[in-house]
Parts: sequence; structure tokens; C-alpha cells
Amino acid sequence: MSLFITFEGGEGSGKSVQSRLLYRRLLHLSVPAILTYEPGGTPLGKKLGRWLKWTDDKNITPLVELLLFNAARAQSVTEVIIPGLKNGEVVISDRYADSTTVYQGYGRGLDMATVKATNNAATQGLKPELTILLDIPTELGLTRKKGSHRDRFEQEELAFHHKIREGYLKLAADEPERWLVVDATQSKEKVAGAIWQRVSRLLGRESD
Repeated sequence: MSLFITFEGGEGSGKSVQSRLLYRRLLHLSVPAILTYEPGGTPLGKKLGRWLKWTDDKNITPLVELLLFNAARAQSVTEVIIPGLKNGEVVISDRYADSTTVYQGYGRGLDMATVKATNNAATQGLKPELTILLDIPTELGLTRKKGSHRDRFEQEELAFHHKIREGYLKLAADEPERWLVVDATQSKEKVAGAIWQRVSRLLGRESD
């Protein structure tokens, strides 16, 4: 059965680790699955993502971020996500439109109606059946990033990252049927277990 699952969270929350663990578990159970990520997942998305995260240009406006992230997203939806769902696969995406709502809307302060309209155009109205929010205190998440080369967003001030966490929690509270909020301060194994509990129910594989 086709199923669209997205992972969201602030910096250092463990999205990439947990999305990979879920993907590998599905493959181990012979469940057809695709793992993609944003910004990326396609050649165009990778180019735009590298530029958005690592450019030295200090004059990028929030609106430009909004449009370029959604350009990458539109390509991914058309090239990767929709074909995967049509093939009956579980499509897992490390970040999706909620990231833009939070980072460019709550974080950058863009008009929320503009953000939502742009997201909707890029996604063709496609929403995930399940969005997993890996929630972690802001300072702890950023501490996990210490020692790594930080991109433009990771270098933002603490206040920006607090807005990101608040934005995510607000979105999750507004749509509790779609979101699963997991305490990302737990061990990797406990987080993965909580995620699998929900995913297995959706797949009808609770005994696995």
C-alpha cells in the first residue's frame, strides 16, 4: 500500500537518522519504500539545496528562500514522490512543506498566507498521511551540531531556532491526527520504537 510519511524537526533532532532507520526496517520487511530528502532528492533539488544552505551571499531575502525551496520541492513531488505513491510504495521524506511553513513563515516572518499558497502550488496539494516531529529543546539540538560545519540556517541566532520549535509544536497541535510528536531526547532505539508503533498500525503490520 502507498503511504507518504515525512520527518520534521529543528536542528540536531535526528531526522536523517530516524528516516533512514525507518526506511531500512521497511526494506527488511519487504515493504517497497523510497527515501528522499529536502532540499534535494533530484539533481535540481541538490543544486538548489547546496546554494541555499552554503552560499556566502548575505542578501538572500526570505521570499527568495520560499520560492527556491518550493522550486526544489515541486521537482521532487513530480519526479519522486507522486510516482512512488502511484507504484504503491511507502515514500519517506526527510523534510517537506512543513519545514518551509516553519522556517520561512514562523522563523523569517513571511506572510503565512503567501507561504501556504506557495507550498500548495509546489506540492500540488499533496499532504503526508503521517508527519513525525522529532522534538528537542533548542539548545540541546544545537549542541548536537557542535563540531560540524554549520550551514546558513544552523548559524542563525538562538531566537530564530526557538521560533522554529514553537512553530512546529503549533502545527502539530493544529493537526494532531496527522502529526506524531516524539521526544527526541530519548535513545535512538526508543525514538525508532515510538515511530514504528505508529507506522506499523498504518501499514497493518503491528505484529512485525
